[in-house]
Amino acid sequence: MLNSLRSAAGTWVAKLLLILLVLSFAIWGISGQIAGGVGTHVVSAGDTNVSAQDYRLAYDRQILQLSQQFGTRITREQARAFGIDQQVLSQLVAGALLDEQAREMKLGLSRDRLAALTAEDPAFHGPDGRFDRNQFDFVLRQAGMRPEDYLNNREQVAVRQQIVEAVSDGLQAPDAFLRAVSLYRGEDRTVEYLTLPKTLVEPIEEPTEDVLKAYFEENKSAYAAPEYRKISYVKLEPEDIADPASISEEQAKEYYDANAERYTTAERRRIEQVVFASEDAARAALEKIRSGTNFEDIVAAEGKTMNDVLLGTFEKSRVADRAIADAAFSVAQGEVSDVVPGAFGSILLRVTEITPAVARPFGEVSQEIKDGLALDEAHRILLEVHDAYEDSRAGGETMAEAAAKQRLKVVTVEAVDRSGRDPQGTILTDLPQSNELLAEAFETETGIENPPLTIGSQGYVFYEVDGIDAARDRTFEEVRDRVETDWTAKEATTRLAAKASETEKAIRDGKPMADVAQELGLEIQTKRGLKRMADDADLGESGVAAAFGVAKDATGVVSAPNEGGQIVFKVTEVFEPVGAGAEAVPENQRNSFATGLANDLLDQLVARLQGQYPVTVNQPAIDQALSF
Repeated sequence: MLNSLRSAAGTWVAKLLLILLVLSFAIWGISGQIAGGVGTHVVSAGDTNVSAQDYRLAYDRQILQLSQQFGTRITREQARAFGIDQQVLSQLVAGALLDEQAREMKLGLSRDRLAALTAEDPAFHGPDGRFDRNQFDFVLRQAGMRPEDYLNNREQVAVRQQIVEAVSDGLQAPDAFLRAVSLYRGEDRTVEYLTLPKTLVEPIEEPTEDVLKAYFEENKSAYAAPEYRKISYVKLEPEDIADPASISEEQAKEYYDANAERYTTAERRRIEQVVFASEDAARAALEKIRSGTNFEDIVAAEGKTMNDVLLGTFEKSRVADRAIADAAFSVAQGEVSDVVPGAFGSILLRVTEITPAVARPFGEVSQEIKDGLALDEAHRILLEVHDAYEDSRAGGETMAEAAAKQRLKVVTVEAVDRSGRDPQGTILTDLPQSNELLAEAFETETGIENPPLTIGSQGYVFYEVDGIDAARDRTFEEVRDRVETDWTAKEATTRLAAKASETEKAIRDGKPMADVAQELGLEIQTKRGLKRMADDADLGESGVAAAFGVAKDATGVVSAPNEGGQIVFKVTEVFEPVGAGAEAVPENQRNSFATGLANDLLDQLVARLQGQYPVTVNQPAIDQALSF
């Protein structure tokens, strides 16, 4: 209860920033009013009272804080579910008790000290790092607080802090406790174990009819049939109304001619380039090439390898330098270009490989174009089809009649439950907007035209419920095969668990695990360096927990994480961590433990104060405070 109170008391001044100031004020700085104050009191602790207005202020700020955490406005009903009303009440009761104790102890704060605390608050500092009255007024104005309200509540916080610090300031977790934590977390163990598979008790003999019927009666609810509904729906998306047959050959050819580049793989060239320090050097090299010198020799003379000068294989549009692109795509394969003024110097280019452009013929892409054009048209007219379908239904036509007019398909699901399974237990994966469709279909009645569901930004599902099969108990004859399967699996599990218990007892009573393993035809396995809280692949989380739940040389049984087996184990070694002690616990964790102990002390203080000062809670006043 006092966690937030103590935290606010220790950091209230540092966190006094704009709206967050109001949040801290609401939780920690709500002032109790001494008897004789004006207004209805929701809490009284001795002669200290908290008004309904103060309760509502703290309540609203708590909701604001929670809304900011969730990124959405928390409703009154959600706040009640979170217990916000009781949290605020507990905080205000604790604050009122501390105020009453401070009053009894005649604790106070001088005006000079109050001024110093206010001046120390960084929220009120100007650009020079000192207290600025204009900044003080601005911050309080943004928080909706008058200066006198701030000063009154700042004084109250400081007085409360005197009590809090007297109880918990400087408290540290004891070294003995920290060493115990270090030992607990750092310990590792060695475990020997046997994994008992189901094959030790299988095959299970075929049960009699009486046995199966008795099992069925004991577990009848597990075999009950859920409510099933017969649902018909019409899906309307662009793909559902696209009609490629309506696109003529001429339209497709016209589109092909206008967008020929879409169906053409551009020419690609493998380009090599040599960059020279000057245009004169490039021209001298070009003259040598024209006189018979190999391009490779020119490259070597520049101190480069052929890998160094390989630019790559590109389409013309992908060559970043336009001058290089124009030159490279204007020479023949194997030729060297004229000098090209590149971005980083004068360049000579050579093209060593050319992959010609390839255009897909119209006949090859004709259907693809028609499909695309039909889909574009479907997007354009989808709302018209939607409205026409709705008009037909409004005119009294059935779903089938309205769908037929728009050349839409009616799909009927004969039986489906709320989870989307058919009577055979198969999940229906092809239902459009499955979760929403099923949720809505199980909330409506038969024969009702329901509002359509939306699919993305351009799509609809029209649906109706044609029939309802109420939930019922199935007969034994309907589910006999399933009952037999379940009984056999349960019997195998029960027998294996009994076998594991028998095996564990034998080892616990002193029989060597090696002898037990030999009798069962199993192999002893060893797990070393096992750490607490680990999720071991062979033992699983529960197996690790069980191994750390017994002493050295003790035994145990746990279910195997895979394939329904049983594990019988024995803890053979326990190792304490090297250097276990208080210093082995990280500082942030030591601080966390200290905070927890301090909070416990503060909780005890408040509990004792509740016995010292009579506390009354005016629930009608709280209800009234929350009603406006």
